[in-house]
Amino acid sequence: MPASHTTNLPPLESGDRLPRQEFERRYQAIPQIKKAELIEGVVYLASPVRATSHSSPHAKIVTWLGTYSATTPGINLHDNATVRLDAENEPQPDALLRLEPNVGGNSRISDDDYIEGAPELIAEIAASSASYDLNDKLNAYHRNGVQEYLVWQIYENRLDWFSLNEGRYVSLEPDSTGVIRSQRFPGLWLSVANLREGNLAQVLAVLQQGLPTTEHQEFVAHLRSCE
Repeated sequence: MPASHTTNLPPLESGDRLPRQEFERRYQAIPQIKKAELIEGVVYLASPVRATSHSSPHAKIVTWLGTYSATTPGINLHDNATVRLDAENEPQPDALLRLEPNVGGNSRISDDDYIEGAPELIAEIAASSASYDLNDKLNAYHRNGVQEYLVWQIYENRLDWFSLNEGRYVSLEPDSTGVIRSQRFPGLWLSVANLREGNLAQVLAVLQQGLPTTEHQEFVAHLRSCE
């Protein structure tokens, strides 16, 4: 259904093919729209958010990433922020971590308060493997240099973590203890099985094992030296 609007602009509809500037113009003119994305030039309007199939897993991912960012200076956590990637892509990821430019980050905050450029890590909650999160959006993130991309497919209860390696995305696999370790953010450890089971306490306990490691401490020291 087209979104209602109070201006004489055309409505913003899923499936519209728009340049980014026109997408932003229509999106900003309809404040009742809470989430819209432009992916490979195509508009996607989000459905109402369901509790157990999106809101709850979203909160768990944000809690995990927030705990990491709280102990790592120079890291910014954003929840549902609009990202200007390129002329055909303006996603609104469920969560992301980004480094500030002065510590080597690839994105910045624009004068009108949007993220411009590729965040270092993006996490999305996807309905299934058929979702555009694992197709057009993945291609857009890859092409723009998003270094790590997590997708939690809720219906399959599967988590994929892609890392940019020599120009292509490769899947990071859990180690013998079931933990995936970020390649871009030292100390960011994820217990995949516990996340899939909804055991947030154990997810955070495993993260706490990564934070005191030498790798994380050296990363923190480097970030502080750049401040």
